[in-house]
Amino acid sequence: MTTFVLFGGTGDLAKRKIIPALYSAFVNGRLDQDFKFIGAAREKLTDEEFRVRVAAAIESYAANVDGATEEKRAAFLATTHYSKIDARIPEDFAALKSGLQTSETNATLFYLATGPDIFIPVVEQLSKHGLVEGNARVVVEKPLGRDAQSAKEINQSLRSYLNENQIYRIDHYLGKEMVQNLLALRFANSFLEPLWNRKWIQDVQISISEQVGVESRGDFYDHTGALRDMVQNHLLQLVSIVAMEPPVNANPDAIRDEKVKVLRALHKFTPDEVSKKTVRGQYRAGAVDGKPVIAYQNEPGVPPSSRTETFVAIRAEIDNWRWAGVPFYLRTGKRMASRSAEITINFKPIPYSIFGKSQGPLRSNRLVISLQPEESVQLYMKAKEPGEGIRLSDVALNLDFAEVSNSRRVESYERLLLDAMHGDLTLFVRDDELSAAWAWIDPIMSAWQNDSEGLKSYISGSWGPSAASYLLAQHGAAWGEEFVES
Repeated sequence: MTTFVLFGGTGDLAKRKIIPALYSAFVNGRLDQDFKFIGAAREKLTDEEFRVRVAAAIESYAANVDGATEEKRAAFLATTHYSKIDARIPEDFAALKSGLQTSETNATLFYLATGPDIFIPVVEQLSKHGLVEGNARVVVEKPLGRDAQSAKEINQSLRSYLNENQIYRIDHYLGKEMVQNLLALRFANSFLEPLWNRKWIQDVQISISEQVGVESRGDFYDHTGALRDMVQNHLLQLVSIVAMEPPVNANPDAIRDEKVKVLRALHKFTPDEVSKKTVRGQYRAGAVDGKPVIAYQNEPGVPPSSRTETFVAIRAEIDNWRWAGVPFYLRTGKRMASRSAEITINFKPIPYSIFGKSQGPLRSNRLVISLQPEESVQLYMKAKEPGEGIRLSDVALNLDFAEVSNSRRVESYERLLLDAMHGDLTLFVRDDELSAAWAWIDPIMSAWQNDSEGLKSYISGSWGPSAASYLLAQHGAAWGEEFVES
């Protein structure tokens, strides 16, 4: 029997992501027959009142799940219960315990979809009431800390009540199908490994762009910013997977051991390097998809004089034998021209062209791995255009996963929830990974705090500040969309 307890069960994350993921897994037969779902929050609700909210979340965010029927929705709602929980009231946890069946064979998963200030009080009470023994596991949402020191304190507190293998630090990007396919692409294909190094690769670009603004999260986001919200976790996780050495096997700790080595090898910036190798920006009013949008400083919950960054571009370097001298260009931003997440591996140019100057400069081969909105892998090669003479153009060898497989696409939260229920830690962040990521981020944050003039502005619906283009142009490179536009 598996019991899923969702703290923050009435919150926005629960409604938009977690409840739809649970429902999809239930509809597709991925949950135990005696699965039990308990929502927990401070609000006083009956089981039936909570089920009404769960039904509304399903209607809004999971109405089109394959295989869904009215009967299955009713059956899912029948598994659903509610428990009023205030982290400051021990008696609430005693009431929760009475509704749980804890044993060595019954697995309980506690998901903390709350602010990080609640993590430790909740885990402390769970421990005092004997609820984290046996097969109990705890999933904690980001952000986990605001810097290296606060993350260390949170992790130390968590480990005072839990074993490391009970802690599931979730990063939903690791649940994306294409992120996991990175492992298969790298370590199940012999032709790539000889090219996957500084001898053959010119640069690596990892870009996550969003068209949305901060939406209803203005107050939260203004205390976080793009560097903490996106770079510290999503982008650095992608860097570690792209750059890692082959693990000894596919076991969770073998893979995470190699990821940690990459994060520790990231070159730490001096204050002077921060000014030269990073760009931060904040969106102003503009238009996205032809619709006018307001500036960040006019968003609800955002102070009019806010200096929080909504865009970051970084020229990172990895100080190890494989990657020395290869720049890793990282970029993320809100209110960008399009929604996308891509990893581009730009290979070095050919040493000499036999086709003469009439062809103009030939763009190097590149491997483009798209994570969203569609998942695909494209290898761009040169080929002759039909007709007289020799005229070269880029041709993409395209692997579209929607076309090559009819298997059901599993959304990232569903995959990660199922992995946590099954005790698979592969796609969750380990303590030392988190510490190494913060150790690299801290010098950048510190330098930015002492630089009141460094924040650039950019028009909503653009590709960010012009300084981000110059960051690459001064080294003879360009972001992918700039090549397309040219």
